[in-house]
Amino acid sequence: MSTNRSLNILAINWQDITNPLGGGAEVHFHEIFKRVAAAGHQVTLLCCSYAGAPSFEMIDGIRVVRSGSRNLFNYYVPRLYRSLCAQNRFDIVIDDINKIPFFTPLFVREPPLAIAHHLFGKSIYLEAPFFPASYVWASEKLVPLIYRNTRFAVVSESTRQELQRLGIRSQVDLLPNAVDLAKYQELPRQRSETPLIGYLGRLKKYKSIDHLLRAMPGILRTMPSVRLLIIGDGDYASTLGQLAKTLGIDKNIEFAGHVPHEEKVRLLNKLWLAVNPSPKEGWGLTVIEANACGIPVVAADSPGLRDSVVHQRTGLLYSYGDVAELTQSVIELLGNSEKRTYLSTQARKWAENFSWDASAQKAIELIWSIVSK
Repeated sequence: MSTNRSLNILAINWQDITNPLGGGAEVHFHEIFKRVAAAGHQVTLLCCSYAGAPSFEMIDGIRVVRSGSRNLFNYYVPRLYRSLCAQNRFDIVIDDINKIPFFTPLFVREPPLAIAHHLFGKSIYLEAPFFPASYVWASEKLVPLIYRNTRFAVVSESTRQELQRLGIRSQVDLLPNAVDLAKYQELPRQRSETPLIGYLGRLKKYKSIDHLLRAMPGILRTMPSVRLLIIGDGDYASTLGQLAKTLGIDKNIEFAGHVPHEEKVRLLNKLWLAVNPSPKEGWGLTVIEANACGIPVVAADSPGLRDSVVHQRTGLLYSYGDVAELTQSVIELLGNSEKRTYLSTQARKWAENFSWDASAQKAIELIWSIVSK
């Protein structure tokens, strides 16, 4: 089969890049597949709808088809897939597993490629009530059975090992996250004059941002001038705001909320360091975004984050949930300007290893290897 012809690709994800509830998984898909589209291939994304969003839209060369509510979207997918297939002949179906799986091997005719960031596992119980969490947990338990013969692409070695432990025996390739180095840069003379810690990402309960807030009183006892800047929004914001008041640290914390890209980069450049206390990530896209701005990251030694943070080179890893160790790691780095400078330089060099162009080329090669069979 010639690799010169244009591929017709159907991708299924819960959300598209414009969805207010989107995160790293949506960025990963969009950055890679807008480049796949720019290379001359046709890309259709089937995803859920949200208030004010049109049913059809072209975004960066990707045809976005929205239908169904977020909570029930997976039940709509088989019918929507058949409707699209009545009008199009696709070469491959990309099943972007993010939240509840779509189980496409049960109903698609085309060869599937599953993209996995991470499975929630038991960490879903940190986020959702028992019965919804159990629904997600049980759905994930079916992945090794239903996807057993499906080729996988994952964003980290941690996720590859997780899938293999669960029983996936098909080939699992790495399709790395990356960063646009033209958009994330070190800006001169932006660093805060006083110690400033940052968190960048969605404000979700399972991400354990409360651990960072609980570390602040100990940090402030050693360095009273320290401030914490939280960049991002989510349904856990009000709870975190109340916790800050309870801990008596609300005057030392600023919630920036969701900010435009240029403002995000400016705020990142003000930081002395960033913190990511999550128990599990696909890889930690926000880590590399901070690194690209020359900001070292203190992160939990958890799946995904141990892939994106190089301990003692681009940041520090601490035992997940150990607030005392987190506190000490932050104090150590804030108090050692020579080490921060070294980590900052190495963080930028580390970020330069990851290119969306390279990931897109790898995606095209991977798709061709599946379609050619």
